Amino acid sequence: MRVDNCFFCGRPAWPSKGITFMRNDGKSFRFCRSKCHKNFKMKRNPRKLKWTKAYRKNAGKEMTVDSTLQFAARRNVPVRYDRELFAKTLKAMERISEIKARRERIFYKKRMAGKRAREVAAARKLVADNEHLLPRLRGSEKRRLAELAAERGVDVEELEREELAAKAVGKKSKAFGGEVKRLRVRTDGGVEEVTESFGGVMGEDDDEDDGFEDEDDEMDTD
Repeated sequence: MRVDNCFFCGRPAWPSKGITFMRNDGKSFRFCRSKCHKNFKMKRNPRKLKWTKAYRKNAGKEMTVDSTLQFAARRNVPVRYDRELFAKTLKAMERISEIKARRERIFYKKRMAGKRAREVAAARKLVADNEHLLPRLRGSEKRRLAELAAERGVDVEELEREELAAKAVGKKSKAFGGEVKRLRVRTDGGVEEVTESFGGVMGEDDDEDDGFEDEDDEMDTD
């Protein structure tokens, strides 16, 4: 059973699956799905599309030079059937696939080495360039945190980050209305706490409307 590769994206096109396009000159093109066939008819370059094998090889994201890749090359040479040769070929294919998978893992580790350090360097550069946009602490707060860090034996920068994070979490947006508590002095000299609502709290308009309706009903009865 021959498994051809897709002419556009490079994925395996299994038998009885995908699309086969025959050109007028007799050349056949094998596609794994209709997506590749449509892009081929639109004359798009597979090297410029990130989801194709050609783009990944051109960008250095996959192995291009390796001895295991030579076994996958197509050879149009007729060979007489031999049972022993067939069994040896199957064993060799399994062994070659294991070696190829191991080499691909090593290639991926080498390619991704130092990625974390590059990301941290880019993040630090971004922070350094836009430092004026970051929230800052007052001088008194910095002195207080420095004294607290000296007592606890902790780094000052960690305390500053925690303080800024706490301030960011503590800021709550005014959603719909609110309440204010006030102290009111009575005529007898006592003090009472009064809660006043503002910002269009739901329920106030309804109560007022009900009051007007009651007055209208009383006038009707009179």
